Amino acid sequence: MSQIEYQVVEELIKEKLTLTTVESCTGGMISARIVNVPGASQVLMQGLTTYSNEAKVRYVGVKPETLKVHGAVSAETAREMVEGAVRMTGTDAAVATTGIAGPGGGTPEKPVGTVYISASAKGHTEVKLLHLTGTRLGIRTSAAEEALALLYSIVVKYR
Repeated sequence: MSQIEYQVVEELIKEKLTLTTVESCTGGMISARIVNVPGASQVLMQGLTTYSNEAKVRYVGVKPETLKVHGAVSAETAREMVEGAVRMTGTDAAVATTGIAGPGGGTPEKPVGTVYISASAKGHTEVKLLHLTGTRLGIRTSAAEEALALLYSIVVKYR
């Protein structure tokens, strides 16, 4: 496992940015990795595990219509998760995951390992589709790693 969380915290501190994590399929793994880093309290304001659709709507403002039309595992939902987190919590940045970690729950259109990650910082949002393989834990771990890398890339890109 890389140490991307150290780079993320270092960059957030350097840029004086605060962070909210919004996790579904990773269930808190991203925030847990962030808090392992000394100095994390300077940047991490809160970590939300919005596992249910109801939580996505209530806590980060995902539109019920988005969930109905596109589903919880979609680029649209991932985008609304991070942008809603920034808007509703007042932080400068957010990172989110939503996906199917398995072993069940997959469909032909969205098989197990389909994960959308998203990150937003300084008014810029990016969403990425991942097709991961492995065990439930492996998929969750890879999704958390990729999400942290996406957040890092946005923070550095928009200095």
